[in-house]
Order: sequence, then structure tokens, then C-alpha cells
Amino acid sequence: MVLPVLAAVLSGCGDDRREERLRAAGPDPSLAALMKVADADVGARKFRQCAACHSVIQGASDRGGPNLYGVFDKPFATNSSRFGYTAALTAAAGKWDAATLDAWIADPARLVPGTTMQFQGVPDPLTRADIIAYLREQK
Repeated sequence: MVLPVLAAVLSGCGDDRREERLRAAGPDPSLAALMKVADADVGARKFRQCAACHSVIQGASDRGGPNLYGVFDKPFATNSSRFGYTAALTAAAGKWDAATLDAWIADPARLVPGTTMQFQGVPDPLTRADIIAYLREQK
């Protein structure tokens, strides 16, 4: 009896109003529509998978990947002066805006062939929007 009650309580902790937010974004939503309903607090929870390799704390050291504090709207391969970015990312032209972050988080190797980032990507567009909303606040 205790386990079902505990499960019900804990499931409420993870309620991110997903279905409500998707309805508000409309059918087959664009990235712009998803960003309007994105939730940075949900993104903070979803970012935990990224935190194995990335920090978002100002002044923190790089890990397996660069520190992402302040990365939003910066040019590629410039966020950390200490991190050894790949030649592929250094040579790529672009900045980390919402559209580029969406493509990167979906499939880094597709956006920048030759990257060494070992990450399969996040297939869910709303989850990506939430993570982007979180990164946009880290400044």
C-alpha cells in the first residue's frame, strides 16, 4: 500500500505540464512555438544528462565538454578559452542561437560532421526546447 502512494507522490514531482504545453504550441509546432511554451525549470532537470560532461556554473572548469555558462548566442567554439574544441567545430561557422542549439542537441554529428561529442542526441523537440530555455538563462 505504501509503494503505490509513494509512486503517486513522486510522479507529481516530475509533472512538467507536457501535454498542456504541447496543446498550447499547436499541431506540428515549429521551434518558435515550442520556445514559447518551453520551461527553463524543466530544462534544468533535463540538463542533468548533459551535466555528466558540461557545467553551467560561471567560472567552473571544463569537463569532458566545455562549460556552457553564457553559451547562448555566442559563436561556435568560443565559450571556453580553456577547452580543446575539435577542428570541425572550430571551422564551422555559426552561433549558439535557439535554432542551432536545437539542431545540435538533436544530433551533434549531423550539425557538425567530425565533432567528437559522443552523444546520440535528444529526439523530443519539447525536451530540446526546455533545455535551450535553460541554457538561455545561464548568463
